[in-house]
Amino acid sequence: MTDTTGKDLSRRSLLGAAGGLAMIPALAAAKAQPMVQGKNPHGAAALANGRRKLGTLEVSAIGLGVQNMHRTYQTTVPYRPEMLNIIRAAFDRDVTFFDTAEAYGPHENERILGDAISPFRDKVVITSKFGWNIDLVTGERRPGLNSRPEHIKAAVEGSLKRLRTDRIDLLYQHRVDPAVPIEDVAGAIKDLKAQGKVLHWGLCEMGLGTLRRAHKELPITAVQSEYSMLWRGPETDVLPLCEELGIGFVPWSPLGVGFLTGAIDAQTRYAQGDIRGGETRFAPDNIAANLALVTLLKRWAVAKQATPAQIALAWLLAQRPWIVPIPGTTQMAHMVENSGAAAVRLSAAEVVQLNAAVAAITVQGQRLPDAVLAFSGVEAPPKTAR
Repeated sequence: MTDTTGKDLSRRSLLGAAGGLAMIPALAAAKAQPMVQGKNPHGAAALANGRRKLGTLEVSAIGLGVQNMHRTYQTTVPYRPEMLNIIRAAFDRDVTFFDTAEAYGPHENERILGDAISPFRDKVVITSKFGWNIDLVTGERRPGLNSRPEHIKAAVEGSLKRLRTDRIDLLYQHRVDPAVPIEDVAGAIKDLKAQGKVLHWGLCEMGLGTLRRAHKELPITAVQSEYSMLWRGPETDVLPLCEELGIGFVPWSPLGVGFLTGAIDAQTRYAQGDIRGGETRFAPDNIAANLALVTLLKRWAVAKQATPAQIALAWLLAQRPWIVPIPGTTQMAHMVENSGAAAVRLSAAEVVQLNAAVAAITVQGQRLPDAVLAFSGVEAPPKTAR
């Protein structure tokens, strides 16, 4: 039984356990070509130095999400000095892309990231996000969203102080505010860019129409949305639109909140407050079917001398040369493992085969509760003449 209430979940033990699995079968007769061979207005594929470009912004191929370093999924509080060590060790391993948000904590994860990167701030790319209705002083989380231009500007001032920096390299609207035209949001970002406080901007989990409008008003550098083998929704519309517009894509939860590492099984029980306990894809009626993905990853891990997590991340990297996943962790070993995924190479034939195998598995259950999903895919209201 896997226990998520605090025990160490050793992902590396899974590779040995997978040793008895059959090697990957012969190449599937899939007609689809690997996505990496598609149209690419972004320019060349991944850069020769192992980095990638989100629009014009150059970053490491694998980033680090700084979301749960104040509190894990199991609601335990990590040892703060170790979180700083993990971020700094990631930089030592050539990770230069660090993602956080005002809402993470709220506020505390920005402080953690700011403290950690202060010795090498000018050598990394940091992101943050605005948009939830958070008290600018206390950090109290209030109902709903707030992307009014004056609030955005005040929120950014707070983020800059907590991040201990004079600019945010990439600033996202965390969720689309249904009460504020995206043109007004873009106007606030234009002002912040003119002041040098924001260098690039992006959107998270937005409606497609809003993305087009935002990009027309002020070019978008990157879109951030959930994307992994466990949730492939962006493949239908979002990735094609990003490709059309020349926008980079940053998958959050690229390891399916730990599921794709093999750390969760049918016997897993969740601690009180663990968000995974409310996701129906992990419910007893669904998880048995979804574990087919983990079995697939274990087989590929054996064949490629990697771990399931590394295969899951390498698969994402293979989908487009402008995709940059940001796995988060509170364990040093997992950061090292995740950052090593950039070295896993999948040939064009292997991408075809793995894509076909993933597509053959129908994931059961929703990725998030309805109340949370309601904030995704939202369209901003039209801009009306005054």
